[in-house]
Amino acid sequence: MASISRLVLQDCNLLSFQAIYKPSSCFPSSRLKTHLDPRAGITVPWNGRIWTTQNKPRSPTVALTAPSPSSVIHSSRNPQVLCRAATNATGDVPDSSTHGGMSQYERIIETLTTLFPVWVVLGTILGIYKPAAVTWLETDLFTLGLGFLMLSMGLTLTFEDFRRCLRNPWTVGVGFLAQYLIKPLLGFVIATTLKLSAPLATGLILVSCCPGGQASNVATYISKGNVALSVLMTTCSTIGAIIMTPLLTKLLAGQLVPVDAVGLAISTFQVVLVPTIVGVLSNEFFPAFTSKIVTFTPLVGVILTTLLCASPIGQVSDVLKTQGGQLIMPVALLHVAAFALGYWLSRMSFGESTSRTISIECGMQSSALGFLLAQKHFTNPLVAVPSAVSVVCMALGGSALAVFWRNRPIPVDDKDDFKE
Repeated sequence: MASISRLVLQDCNLLSFQAIYKPSSCFPSSRLKTHLDPRAGITVPWNGRIWTTQNKPRSPTVALTAPSPSSVIHSSRNPQVLCRAATNATGDVPDSSTHGGMSQYERIIETLTTLFPVWVVLGTILGIYKPAAVTWLETDLFTLGLGFLMLSMGLTLTFEDFRRCLRNPWTVGVGFLAQYLIKPLLGFVIATTLKLSAPLATGLILVSCCPGGQASNVATYISKGNVALSVLMTTCSTIGAIIMTPLLTKLLAGQLVPVDAVGLAISTFQVVLVPTIVGVLSNEFFPAFTSKIVTFTPLVGVILTTLLCASPIGQVSDVLKTQGGQLIMPVALLHVAAFALGYWLSRMSFGESTSRTISIECGMQSSALGFLLAQKHFTNPLVAVPSAVSVVCMALGGSALAVFWRNRPIPVDDKDDFKE
């Protein structure tokens, strides 16, 4: 799911270059000077993250019709990206055949990625009724697939992304706490209140302690949230997982079953942190080489994401057919409660766009990682079942919420909680 973050496009205004800057828009006039300074470089939202032309070009390159850096105006908050070409001050629409510099291949992949929930549903059906078609992706291959997705996420990051985290400690920090405080406590409370068996309770707690999933970037885009902030939160929670996931699982589920915290930490380090670091270093020091690789990672990412969602369902299909009803309720309740609490708690301090982003980050996590850890470090196969169910609940719940918010506009005077 990591490649998904590369394919999250900004609003269609970026593609058609129709929008003209107006003082009443979401851009405060006091910020205009900074974005028009040619020495500052061009900052352009592209594929779910911020690309900057300062010092050295980043891949992929955005081909703008504007003849000079002063023609680009950027807002860190989705959904509105405002552009004005100096030669097109009247607002005439340039030739849309270029689609903002996107090739036919990129447009196809963007469409496939946006339809992520559809692939999850199809994968679920395939996993339940034709498990042999997806169960070949077992532990070792599953590990390689998940590691590749973490690598592809790292290939979209640079050191500047981590500096941006330092410039937004409160905003990113609240998202981190929501992921590793609200969600794990919800998992523990739900498991104990519903009196789940020890294996199922452990599995529910384990998946609630996993980092944010990259599918949240797509849901954030659809919901008109802050995509750049979503990518940063996903990155921070992914890196933090090496400590937080085994520590919280040990604390909350250690009294239910034996928990190998060291083994969980080592596996998380190998599958999550190492590939991400390799990707970041490759993108930072070998940008030319990376630009060639990222041409192919989105397509592979879409295929792998579908398989990594379908395979867990296929591997526990027998249990789902016999006990599906009682397993779906606690997992669905976990996600619904996380979405709701993430939104309302953040709404007390942040604007609408940021609150939507934190809500989605809190409610959508890397269920595939939870499934892998359950398989490798717990002897009872039932521990993996909640993670398998979570794959479906996460995708469908996050997508439904994103579509709901898509039809509710962001207030014009919404707070800007994110600093570039």
